[in-house]
Amino acid sequence: MSSIPSHTLNDGTTIPALGLGTWPMDDAEAERAVTTALEAGYRLIDTAVNYRNEAGVGRAVARSGVPREEIVVTTKLPGRHHGYEETLASFEESRARLGLDHVDLYLIHWPLPRVDRYLDSWRAIIELRERGLVRSIGVSNFTADHIGRLERETGVLPAVNQIELHPFFPQEELRADHAERGVLTESWSPLGRGSQLLDDLAVAAVAEAHGVTPAQAVLRWHVQLGALPVPKSSDPARQRANLDVFGFTLDDAQMRTLSDRAHRRLGGDPEVHEEF
Repeated sequence: MSSIPSHTLNDGTTIPALGLGTWPMDDAEAERAVTTALEAGYRLIDTAVNYRNEAGVGRAVARSGVPREEIVVTTKLPGRHHGYEETLASFEESRARLGLDHVDLYLIHWPLPRVDRYLDSWRAIIELRERGLVRSIGVSNFTADHIGRLERETGVLPAVNQIELHPFFPQEELRADHAERGVLTESWSPLGRGSQLLDDLAVAAVAEAHGVTPAQAVLRWHVQLGALPVPKSSDPARQRANLDVFGFTLDDAQMRTLSDRAHRRLGGDPEVHEEF
């Protein structure tokens, strides 16, 4: 089995330094992918209500033979369930679909600032942690201002903020804010899904210097930034390759090369994006 380093979160719990993303898999594909990922040594699995595959993820976890306490299962609250009571109810639906006694990491998927109910949801998620139903709590796609508001209003910082992060969009300012607050940066779309990132000649040159694939070089870039990437793959060979990024180190020039791509966001802007 692969030996994966871990991060210690600001609540004292630990989380593997690389995980498996499951969007946009359906239940059947997610069950197969999570099964092979757990066999390969993954111990962090990322899903969400809006991925519509929580049941498949849960079946794979239950049938894996891996002790439950070794697996970190993440799911996320959808926009349509923002609000205090709505969040508590949505969480119970997620827990039932997953078939789990508790969820290891629960995130607010998008802030939806126009709706302006993410603070109510955060208070509910704090309660879920206090009740022992959630181990660690966090957010996704939040800006520094959103996170600052959570801390001011509740005194509780997220353990994690999962954001779009890849060499085309390295998020220097937000990562620095996270580091200052003690919030772990988690990377969605770490390989620049839908872009030409892995075909970039400079990325290929960095990979070739280490005898690895472009994807492995980019995932190593995330690891050395201190971010936690969750690449999606349903292919067992690619899953194993994505996990095999802890045996080489990019030098400072190579890190700069990967960070110095043409920067652009590939996904939604959290200030205006609405996903219900």
